[in-house]
This record gives sequence, structure tokens and C-alpha cells, in this order.
Amino acid sequence: MPKSMNVRVTTMDAELEFAIQQTTTGKQLFDQVVKTIGLREVWFFGLQYTDSKGDLTWIKLYKKVMQQDVKKENPLQFKFRAKFYPEDVADELIQEITLKLFYLQVKNAILSDEIYCPPETSVLLASYAVQARHGDHNPAVHGPGFLANDRLLPQRVTDQHKMSREEWEQSITNWWQEHRGMLREDAMMEYLKIAQDLEMYGVNYFEIRNKKNTELWLGVDALGLNIYEKDDKLTPKIGFPWSEIRNISFNDRKFIIKPIDKKAPDFVFFAPRVRVNKRILALCMGNHELYMRRRKPDTIDVQQMKAQAREEKLAKQAQREKLQLEIAARERAEKKQQEYQDRLRQMQEEMERSQANLLEAQDMILRLEEQLRQLQAAKEELEQRQNELQAMMQRLEETKNMEAAERQKLEDEIRAKQEEVSRIQQEVELKDSETRRLQEEVEDARRKQDEAAAALLAATTPQHHHVAERADTDPDHDNASDAGSESGGGDLARGPDDLVDPVADRRTLAERNERLHNQLKALKQDLARSCDETKETAMDKIHRENVRQGRDKYKTLREIRKGNTKRRVDQFENM
Repeated sequence: MPKSMNVRVTTMDAELEFAIQQTTTGKQLFDQVVKTIGLREVWFFGLQYTDSKGDLTWIKLYKKVMQQDVKKENPLQFKFRAKFYPEDVADELIQEITLKLFYLQVKNAILSDEIYCPPETSVLLASYAVQARHGDHNPAVHGPGFLANDRLLPQRVTDQHKMSREEWEQSITNWWQEHRGMLREDAMMEYLKIAQDLEMYGVNYFEIRNKKNTELWLGVDALGLNIYEKDDKLTPKIGFPWSEIRNISFNDRKFIIKPIDKKAPDFVFFAPRVRVNKRILALCMGNHELYMRRRKPDTIDVQQMKAQAREEKLAKQAQREKLQLEIAARERAEKKQQEYQDRLRQMQEEMERSQANLLEAQDMILRLEEQLRQLQAAKEELEQRQNELQAMMQRLEETKNMEAAERQKLEDEIRAKQEEVSRIQQEVELKDSETRRLQEEVEDARRKQDEAAAALLAATTPQHHHVAERADTDPDHDNASDAGSESGGGDLARGPDDLVDPVADRRTLAERNERLHNQLKALKQDLARSCDETKETAMDKIHRENVRQGRDKYKTLREIRKGNTKRRVDQFENM
């Protein structure tokens, strides 16, 4: 065997390669990984590998890597994964790197259907995933088809609904827009806060049998042990919180759990192989230790981490607030610029209208002046005809002795002249009336001319605007469990008698948050219209029935933990 061996460790978002020695232990490799990625909340994580039989298992920390049953490859392959889950992500996850690793692992489990997620919750979670990856929705950048290459929903969900890729994208985008202003890490946290209420979240399932040889599932998680019927991983039938368990051990394929209640019988089940019992034991010991640790004051190390995380979050919030102020200042400046452009366009339109009005007024004045000239000429002609008539009348008066024929002729001429004077007088009166009307129009036209000239002057006079300047833009680790322990079990640390069951008063986020409840309700109604019920899975039917009966994760856990331990053990034996 060579003195050193190459290993490849795959985290949820990176690949790391190391050279290890024959003497390197699992813990030394684990410590090298967490140091490389900067992780301090090491108690949640472990190194996973595929053994020679093709099963996934966890590396034993205090055993040499080369002596473990790792599938022989070059380099040796390991996955860095969360082994234990927090009871409540909002209370327990401290570092951003821890949050990110959990988020990516849970998201992958949901998308691959390892964790059942109903369609409406899948869409809402997808919107948070898009916010976490791309930040705020920007219509200028995130146009149709932008999410085409993103893996956003479980295949089961898309298969069950008669919706195109574009329709799914639009539905997710509608909810994505609701998260505007949310930090990426806050979007990841919101994702996990919703995901942790899913029934299969954080549960490790193992095939077991009871004394009657009934095939069942054992579920191990942060809250305790649960028993499931073989065809239903969503709805546990019997539950045992960690606070009720005193000792865990196994002997060959037989697994024995001793309750704190000494009057209760042992809880016994059988696993298909001894190695399965070893994995169950390791997960039970680790989860129980974390359960007890949560109920004790934080260690100095955890206190320091939390203080540092608070400082980093405050600094990040301050930076974001500064950035938002800068963005707001830029948006105000752009808005002001747009207003100036709109005002300029408006002034140009007003100037064009004013020029048109000015030309119209000038034309009106010219027509009036021509009309006045015509009126003056008509008056002069009238005056001339009146003078001629007067002269004729005077002649008629002076020629009384004129012969009758000549007198008749003169009288005819006078009548004709009178008619002509009368006609001209009517024309003058008509023109005089027209002139008065035109004078009024001219006065109105002059006023319009003055207004147009003033408007033209105003439109062509530069204005001085003052725009506000935008802001300057200018470890050491006590592992929760050693999966390599060959002791076969042991006593669990006893907590104080007044420990409260963590599910006693717990409610889902949707039950506590009216806005989230309404969002999920609206999504469910929208998706119902396109649902193809012929493609429903058994899980979908179980979930629908649970919802119909008013069950959720925590209501079910409260229900299955009722009664004393003996009653529940007896119930298990009779399944």
C-alpha cells in the first residue's frame, strides 16, 4: 500500500482534493476539510462515503481512513454532508457557510424528491431559491427564459400539472418579485424555515421489523424516534422523544431501547444487518447529545460565534442600507432626469403650439388690416356719392324754371343716385359691422400673440435646476458520535425532569405566519386548475388526506407521543 493516497471531498458547492497518509484518521481528514471551507459549526456535519457493498455510510472519526471500508478508487471519494439537523434553523444556525451548506443540501433533497414537498410549497420555495441565487428581480435583466436553465421544481410536480415551462417560470417569478430587498442569506433562511416543517425533513429512515416480523420504518431525527408503516413515510404512527430514552444498544441484528420509565418494557426491533444497527446507534447517540446540548447554556466557543455572526450581520445590514440609499439616490436622479426630459419635450410641444398660434394671430391681423382698408375706401366712396347727390339736389333746387323734360331727367338721375348712395350705405354698414367683429378678433389675436410670444420666450429660456448629489459610492471539535464505536450502545445523558417536549407547543411557520398561509393557499388554488390527478403519487394522496384531516408535522408528533411509554411500546409490538 502506498504511503499516501489522494482523496476527493465533495461539498454541496465545491470539490476539494487532499493527499493523506496511511496513519491519517477520519477526524484529521474532517478537520482539514472544515478548516479549508472555514466552518466552525462542525457538530452538524460528517464525511460520507460509499462502502465496498455499495451502501452509503459515515466515516469513523477515530479510525484510520485507510482501514475503513471505503470503495477503492483513486482518488478516494467522500461527501461532506450534514449528518445531524437543528431543531429550529432560525435559532441554531450561526455561520453563513453553515446556512448555505444546509440550504443546498435540503434544496437538493427536495428537488430529487428525497423529501416530499407539496406542489404549492415547491413553487414558493423555488421563488426563495431564485432570490438566493439571483438577488432582486430586475425586469431589464431577468426577462422571459432567464430561469430556463435553473433546476427549480421536483420532476413529480411538473409532471402532475399541465403547465408549460414558461408558465412555471411566470408563476415562480410572480412570487420572486415579492421578495424584493431580501438578502440572499435571508432568502436561504426563509427557505429552510419553510422546509423544516415538511414531514420528511431531517429524518433518516431505516428498514426494521418488530417481534411480529412486520416490515416498518424507523425514523431518526433531531426530535426523537418515530415508527412508520411501510407504505407511509409521511405519517409516523408512534413516537418517542429523546427525553424518554435512557439507554440504547444492539446485539447482532437486535436493537434495544430502554425507556427512562422503568415500568415500561424495552423497545425492541430488528434490523436487516448488523451494520445498519451501528448506523442507527451512531445517529441516535449523536442526535441525543445535540438534544441535550441545546438545553444547556451555550459554550464559550458558541457564544463567540454568535457574537461574531451578529457583528457580521450588522455590518452587512449597514452595508446593504448604504447600498440601498445609493440605489434610491440613483433612482431619484434618474427619475428627476426623466422628469426634465419630459418637461423639455412638453416645452418643445408648447413652443410649437405657440409658434402656430403666433402665425395664426399675425395672419388674422393682416386680414383685419385689409378689411379696414376696404371699409375706409367704401366710406370714402359713400361720402363722394353723398356729395354728388347733394350737389344734384342743389342743382334741382336752383333750376325751378327748367323745362319739364329736363327736370324729369334730373329727377331720374337724382333717384338713381339716391339708390346708389343707399346701396353703398348698406355696404358700409355691413363692412362696419364686419370691421367691429374683426377688431374684436384682432384684439383677441393680439392678446394671443402676446401670450404666444411670452410662451415662446419662456420655452426658449434655459432653466437652472439643482439636483441633489448622490451618496458617495465610493477547532477543536467534540463530535456528537463516533460511528466506529464497537461498544454496541450505552446510557444516554439524563436531562432535568422538567424538560419540555420541543413539539409540545410548536406550530408550523404557515400556521404562525398569516401572510405565508395566504400565499400557500393562493398557490394551491392556482395549481389546482392545471392538476392532472391521474399522475398523483401515493405520497400525494397521503398528504392530501392528512391535510383534509387537519394534520401537520407537529400536530401528528404531539398525537403519537400521547400516553405513557408502555402503551406506545405495546402499540409498536402490535403493528
